[in-house]
Amino acid sequence: MYRYALKIEYNGAPYVGWQRQIGLATVQGVIEDALAKVEPRAHKIAAAGRTDGGVHALGQVAHCDMERDWDPFRLSEALNFHMKPNPVAVVDCAPVGPEFHARFSAQERRYQFRILVRRAPATHQAGLVWQVKKPLDLDAMRAGARHLIGQHDFTTFRSTICQAATPVKTVDRIDISAVETLGGLEVHLDVRARSFLHNQVRSFVGTLERVGAGSLTPDDVKVMRDARDRQACGPVSPPHGLYLAHVDYPVDPFAR
Repeated sequence: MYRYALKIEYNGAPYVGWQRQIGLATVQGVIEDALAKVEPRAHKIAAAGRTDGGVHALGQVAHCDMERDWDPFRLSEALNFHMKPNPVAVVDCAPVGPEFHARFSAQERRYQFRILVRRAPATHQAGLVWQVKKPLDLDAMRAGARHLIGQHDFTTFRSTICQAATPVKTVDRIDISAVETLGGLEVHLDVRARSFLHNQVRSFVGTLERVGAGSLTPDDVKVMRDARDRQACGPVSPPHGLYLAHVDYPVDPFAR
């Protein structure tokens, strides 16, 4: 068998999430169905992160095992052909050794959340950003975010259906920036960690948006974190502003 790493981009709107589910539209299902057309048999791929319904990706990474020694370019072209018209694309493909695992070899994952700040309804960006109408205080959001960096018990920011063995995680960085676009002001929250709890990033974003809007203070975030109680969490942001942006490995499988 020959193993290949796939860098994948997708619009998550039509799907109930990454993970394959019988009778439902999923990103994993789209890719595995395309693989079955390239090499007719059952395929099972593994991904760096199992994104929820409506969540997008710019740099999801998965690996697949093939019986044939494929040229990576031809494999990616074949998959993209068979995935049409789904909004899923293999943007890079590289051969890797059998020791590479898209999930277990990853050393850091980066998620980006996009918030569009403007009163007029989003048109071109609809479904790709979370739109809020009131200005956000980015300095206050950054001050609140500092309470979420490092190793903590993140029970407050964890979905009640999360299956992780422990609520203790280490968040490496949270960067908050603003970008002027033709569509309005976009606030970007970039969150980095080795791994995340279910709904952790969206819980962070929903809480920090309330800090930026003035409904919460930065120190309220610490109080919420230390409560270790899901009921203490702020509102959870919608999924359509969230992107799995990048996955880091000890050796970049796509480096040329």
